[in-house]
Amino acid sequence: MGQAREVMDRLTDALTAHHDIEVIGELYADDAVAFTPDEGEIRGRDQIVEYWRQMTEAVPEATYETLHSYEVGDTAIDEGFFSGRNTGPLQLPNGETLPPTQKEIRIRGVDIATVADGRIVDYRLYFDEMDFLGQLGLLSDEPS
Repeated sequence: MGQAREVMDRLTDALTAHHDIEVIGELYADDAVAFTPDEGEIRGRDQIVEYWRQMTEAVPEATYETLHSYEVGDTAIDEGFFSGRNTGPLQLPNGETLPPTQKEIRIRGVDIATVADGRIVDYRLYFDEMDFLGQLGLLSDEPS
């Protein structure tokens, strides 16, 4: 196992099994960049940690089921299911906060982390945001 795989596995563990925001911060470089479906481009360790803090508070008992796990050079790639119950407030990109829905979610996603000197410098998360919002019951059934 290489450095990228080790860092990605530690990130997954800190986000799900142990909910350790301090470890999450240690895994990203100061000038890291992340791209997510819900927040777009996030620049800098502090902003990325804040994104993950909000997600772990929204779904505090999340689990991750790995479907595929790869490492190519300095990059680790995971595909799997992020699951849990929304029991905490959910921050929206527009600044609004939604109360917990108490709904279960199971979202298939792909994470790609490029690592240099033991820290993530480039992180990309892909998941179907409409599926996520639909599972939370936040989409209207009425056509617009």
